[in-house]
Amino acid sequence: MKHFDYIIIGTGIGGSVMARELADTGKMILILERGGFIPKEKENWDARAVFTDGKYRTNEQWFDENDKPFKPFIHYNVGGNSKMYGAAMFRFRESDFQEVKHFGGTSPKWELDYKDYRRYYTEAERIFSVHGTRGSDPTEPAEDRAYPFLAIPYEADIQKLANTLESIGLKPFPIPLAVNLPQETNKNLPKVNLENFDGFPDPTEAKAEGYTVGLKPILSYYNVTLLTNAYVSKLLTDEQGKKVTKVLVTIDGVEQGFSGDTIIVACGAVNSAALLLRSANEKHPNGLSNSSGMVGRNLMLHHNGCLVAFIKGLNNSALQKSFGLADFYNSGPDSDFPLGEIQLMGRNDPDTISWLGKDIFPDMSYEELKAHSIDFWLTAEDLPSEDNRVTLREDGSIKITYQRNNYEAFNKLKEQLKRLFEDLGKVDPDYADTVWNGYDLDVSGMSHQNGTLRFGSDATKNVLDLNCKTHELDNLYVVDASFFPSCGAFNPSLTIVANALRVAEHLKRKMR
Repeated sequence: MKHFDYIIIGTGIGGSVMARELADTGKMILILERGGFIPKEKENWDARAVFTDGKYRTNEQWFDENDKPFKPFIHYNVGGNSKMYGAAMFRFRESDFQEVKHFGGTSPKWELDYKDYRRYYTEAERIFSVHGTRGSDPTEPAEDRAYPFLAIPYEADIQKLANTLESIGLKPFPIPLAVNLPQETNKNLPKVNLENFDGFPDPTEAKAEGYTVGLKPILSYYNVTLLTNAYVSKLLTDEQGKKVTKVLVTIDGVEQGFSGDTIIVACGAVNSAALLLRSANEKHPNGLSNSSGMVGRNLMLHHNGCLVAFIKGLNNSALQKSFGLADFYNSGPDSDFPLGEIQLMGRNDPDTISWLGKDIFPDMSYEELKAHSIDFWLTAEDLPSEDNRVTLREDGSIKITYQRNNYEAFNKLKEQLKRLFEDLGKVDPDYADTVWNGYDLDVSGMSHQNGTLRFGSDATKNVLDLNCKTHELDNLYVVDASFFPSCGAFNPSLTIVANALRVAEHLKRKMR
């Protein structure tokens, strides 16, 4: 079969949810994924294989603004990067949809508001089985409905840390986690281990991600076809340049063409922009839907990094990724500008902990370093800039031109966390004289990539309209994080899902 009602390109969290939502229409759906299935094998939980060796990462090379090659930290497989994500599912805050002043400039107002996404957030939390405690985060928007599941209880050492933070006036809150725990619905089933969770593929499929939630339930449908190892090289249009007429796909070295009434792109912000640029033709000489010149521009990555606290006390927790701090999300003690948010993350792998600890405690073994360490993940907002962009080199390879902005907020957030532990040490000697080390992600981390095909009603400034259809083509939609006008400082996954639900609803109305 060569013609379909819907062709979905990419099986990350946006594309997979779109497929799930459209599957019950009875329309013929083709899903194209450039990678394959990650096998269930012991290396899934081998930290050295996953992190040091990058067993499941792409070997593709991208290039920076100086044409220096780098290997991006992304994954081409069924489920996309959501196979590896930490399953943190935050709603964007109401302020994230508004114009906000930052150290590095101004974050623009969205044309849609939080209220336009509220019910889709609620549905997204339901289908991804999000565990959390409503109202525990003071910055979270008000919501009458509880999370679908109660927050996962803190382990003893994490509970102690949370209690101590509360004693000095902070408000730690359970990270809303998307997990399907079989023991919650059937106590006779074995308990799922969540220790190797954040950053790992999950062979137990407890992690709620693109494949387990979006694709797995529908792959048996007669009207759904998934093709793996299928690289989409180009989109062809009709002579008027108003409609995509064919999707060119290379499978096992052979190029094939498929046509579809509606084409939905969900390749990730960088690759979605690259696909539109690769598809340039006479009517679209600079790339599809790019008369505005905005395709690939405004790339945002979040300012992300890890700080490891080496403490006197012990931390023997397995699921360390448990609570967050948003006390400095809108401002800091010495600043009226937002700083960002802090989360506990999954335990760093042995090679990273040994690397971070060896210069501080050269006589300590990895086991000792791990027992006395707490791993934090910090995020500050990146701001849109037309100069931060995705382009293609002459050979077709991807080039990323990117300079950090608003990095002062991230640096202040790190200093704020260190000061918190100085205060904690006055309350509990286990946290006194804490020593820190860590790392910041550079452009190769591709952390939370978004913004390259932003949406808005003005076609001269935006690539997509408010339904995430390209302004210049009647049947081409984009449903990954490319559409973001700004990115806040919380993980984007839930907003991607909520938006995919919204666009799917639009397509169903259009169908009727």
